[in-house]
This record gives sequence, structure tokens and C-alpha cells, in this order.
Amino acid sequence: MTAGTSTTSTTPSTDELQDFPTLTARYQRELLAHCYRMSGSVHEAEDLVQETFLRAWKASADFQGRSSVRTWLYRIATNVCLTNLEGRPRRPLPTGLGTADALPGDELRENGEIAWLEPVPDAAVVVAERDSIRLAFVAALQHLPARQRAVLILRDVLRWTAAEVAEALDTTVAAVNSALQRAHAQLAARGLTEDTVQPDLNAEQRELLDRYVEAFWRKDVDTIVSMLTAEAVWEMPPFTSWYVGPDHIGDLIGNHCPGGSFDMPMLETSANGQPAFGLYMRTPEGDFVPFQLQVLELDDTRVRHVSAFFDTSLFATFGLPARLPADFRDAADHR
Repeated sequence: MTAGTSTTSTTPSTDELQDFPTLTARYQRELLAHCYRMSGSVHEAEDLVQETFLRAWKASADFQGRSSVRTWLYRIATNVCLTNLEGRPRRPLPTGLGTADALPGDELRENGEIAWLEPVPDAAVVVAERDSIRLAFVAALQHLPARQRAVLILRDVLRWTAAEVAEALDTTVAAVNSALQRAHAQLAARGLTEDTVQPDLNAEQRELLDRYVEAFWRKDVDTIVSMLTAEAVWEMPPFTSWYVGPDHIGDLIGNHCPGGSFDMPMLETSANGQPAFGLYMRTPEGDFVPFQLQVLELDDTRVRHVSAFFDTSLFATFGLPARLPADFRDAADHR
């Protein structure tokens, strides 16, 4: 669970503080990843990064070069995040609500009052950090109190020393070590280890994803079911229900999804270091509009977890089109 970022890896000249466009371009993506881990929201993270740079600009005259610019910015960003999180509930996924899994025929319950965990585009963050931005890790972080969350990220992801974290958070080394120990215990209780990190996709997994896209286009439920692990999980915020097992997931897609054959094209993207797809739905006019953004977790050559986000504003965040023409698949098949 490390992004491999050292507090001493880069020490730019303080002259860089005079050129804020260069400064923001240099640290934008890694600070966005940091604020995303803390907040669980890509939209909030963007605002938090801007607030970080604003505070840094206002405080630049006081920067004395005792640490690197990167360390200084991370310290500001962490405290911006902690202030933002005061009094706010955590951002869960449906599987993190403590409720039992549902049956496909159960009533779907949408909860728009919950601030749900959001995916983050790989293009917005440093891809090398994918082990510390994957959905399972960020969802687990949401179970930690904000200061424990900050300590774990600074110590385990950024590899700061306990003394550096204590200085950044205005606390003691003993308090930092205690918070880290409690955070580790909570994550261990949820079974999250570095063994859950996904490697690069191999040829078989690429072929699996191609078949997955084709199966949704044809609404071939049998093929979709065959690509799921025995304990596969399907969840879809803002609906609180979640489903376990290929049969239940197949029933959900086959009998409770509004699209039919040739109604659901997908566009590939990537989120949280994982394969992802924007799924579109055919309109009565024949073209296609955003329906859900699916983020997949693979287990060898099967799909073991799908988080299907119904927040269609995410399509713009991921650079996906707002609409596809009626002949989209015909044009794609002939390219």
C-alpha cells in the first residue's frame, strides 16, 4: 500500500514558488490523489487541491526551505482535508453500509442523502499509485476517523517518518504511532492486504474484457454469468442494495435492467487503477445516453466485483461523451 513517494525525493528551489502555474502543473496529479484518498470524492478532491494551492500562495512568503516544496504542499493539503472532513460522515459504497446482500426481486432503494464514494479517473492521478487509490483501499480508508486516515496515508503511502507526521498534524510521535496501529487493525479486520493489488492486465484478461463488452451489447446474460467468480459482488450506488453470486447478478441484469439486446454499448476507460467502462443506454430516438459507470475488479480471468455508479456526471469527469449516435456500434464494428 505504497505510492513510493518520499519526502526527500525532490527538493525544488524556492524560486519555484514565484511561478505558481509551474508549481500547480508539477504537483497537481499527486495532490489530487492525496485529497481523493482523504475525501473519497474526485469532485471534492479537485476543490481541495485548489484550496491547497491558494493557501500555499498566501503563505509562500513564509516558506523557509526547511523541507521540500512537495512536503510543504502535502502538509497544507492534509490539513485542508482534515478541516473539510470535520463533522462529515464517511463516504461508503453499498457493501460498506453493514446491510445484508439483496435478492434481485427485492425493491431497489435509492438513497440520495448519502454522499457516496466516487471513482477517480486514472488520467487524473499518478498511475504508479494505483495500489493506494483502488476502490477497495479508498473504501476501507473511509471507515477510519479522519486523523487516523491522514496518519495511515502519510506513513504508509507517502512513507513519511512518524516525526514528520507529528509535525504536520501538530501532535506527538507517540500519538502518531498509536493512530497508525489502530488504523492497521481496522484495515486488517476488513481483509485488505497488498495481495489485493491487481497487476497489469494480461492477454487473457484483455480478451475477457472484450467479451464482457460484447455480452452487454447483446445482453447475453449467460455469457456475463460465466465470467463472474462464484462469490462475485455487484453494487450500484446510489442504490443501497448489493448482490452476491453469479445467479443473483445474472437475474438482476437479465430481468431488472431496462436495456435489451443491442441497447447497451460500452466505452472503455480506467478508474482507481482498475478497468472501467461507461455503459450507455439506447433512447426512444435511437441514440445512446450515459447510464452507469462500471469499475471492475478482476480475479485472474474472472470478474469478482463490479461497482456500477449511476452518477452520470462522472462521464464528463472521465472524459466520456455525453451522447453516442444511433449508428455508434455499426461504425465501430466497421473501423
